[in-house]
Amino acid sequence: NCAAIPEAMLEAELFGHEKGSFTGAVARREGRFAKATGGTLFLDEIGELSPAVQVKLLQMLQEGEYEPVGGDTQKADVRIVAATNRDLKREVAEGRFREDLYYRLNVIAVTAPPLRARREDVPLLVDHFLGFYSSKNGKPRLTASTAALQRLVDYAWPGNVRELENVMERAVVLCRGEQLGLDDLPEH
Repeated sequence: NCAAIPEAMLEAELFGHEKGSFTGAVARREGRFAKATGGTLFLDEIGELSPAVQVKLLQMLQEGEYEPVGGDTQKADVRIVAATNRDLKREVAEGRFREDLYYRLNVIAVTAPPLRARREDVPLLVDHFLGFYSSKNGKPRLTASTAALQRLVDYAWPGNVRELENVMERAVVLCRGEQLGLDDLPEH
């Protein structure tokens, strides 16, 4: 998750670093590209990359080479799968994302419509999250009442699937019965 790692550490996380290359680098560390060689690396929130890291990523995609912080050039054969919640075309137009990197990443684009446009998926996701969070919280497997399920299907889900998951986790924790009812859902 590119957004979850502080910008100052992201380069070392992706490309690795050598011992002594910066304060706190007490040992050599392989980066994600070295670990993923021969496989696939998923970069979530790719739209959050700083310009400096974008340049290094572009070099890796074009040349199959990268430089660990404080180290020598290394090769990696890695397939990249990237995701973002940003409109990268707009980010390119506004100068916040490199156009050449955009085209290197955008070989096969998979666009998932927001949950509000896929309401038929809500019951399946509700069932999945109820099962997962019931098990995680040591509760019997909960089901959703017809009224609660209809309310969940009708909601617009501005926070998308993550919001639905959060609502389901909260509901499982607070539910006192064997079936999730309207009273177990947040007021909104």
